[in-house]
Amino acid sequence: LMMRIYRPVDWKEDDNRPAVVFFFGGGWKAGTPDQFDAHCRRLSELGMVAMAAEYRVSSKHDSTPLDSFEDAKAAIRWVRENADIFGINPERIAAAGGSAGGHLAAAVSCCRSAIETETRDTPDAIVGYNPALNLLVPQVEKSWGADVYSQLETISPLQNLDVSLPPMLLFHGEADQTIPIASIREFVAKAKEIGVVPAPVLVSYPGKDHGFFNVNRGEGVDYEDTMTRTISFFRELGWIK
Repeated sequence: LMMRIYRPVDWKEDDNRPAVVFFFGGGWKAGTPDQFDAHCRRLSELGMVAMAAEYRVSSKHDSTPLDSFEDAKAAIRWVRENADIFGINPERIAAAGGSAGGHLAAAVSCCRSAIETETRDTPDAIVGYNPALNLLVPQVEKSWGADVYSQLETISPLQNLDVSLPPMLLFHGEADQTIPIASIREFVAKAKEIGVVPAPVLVSYPGKDHGFFNVNRGEGVDYEDTMTRTISFFRELGWIK
């Protein structure tokens, strides 16, 4: 599996830059890192080392969401283990993604890997674009079957949420029929209830459906808005100037 790496133009190996790892969407069945090429280029222009990770999908690897999750965990570990090679601050690694990739970005923080290593495999910030935060829903069981579905609680962010959740920014369309915004609101409410600080921030978009944020949708208007807010999020964290 490959990792695309977008370095700032003034990058040096001995830098100490923040990084972000993007995970593409596609229902854990398809997709490509191409989805977040524009996002990575934009953030690298602002000084971050941006990355877009490959992970196993069923159409290519006969895999399940559990395999995709372990690949996402491995990606975070790999970036942290090689931080000095890529000029990265190992305490400033964000995970980001859309839909199934948004699930992975959240799950690497909330859920435990089956692989025990000394390297921390959780991110220091999360950005989710219409992410799947609750996998225990009928449409997931219908898509993957009862056997796989019975194992998914271990990688479902809502069911594994605790107070260690890092700063998190969420974007979601209020007309999303694939992942209803109610599931995102439930996640945010639970985070507040158990005392997550800072609480996740949800930015909702009236009338917008699944995938509205992509650069090739709606003349890029929503891409631009979500990208501007993503940049502001990292500025507020002090990761970029």
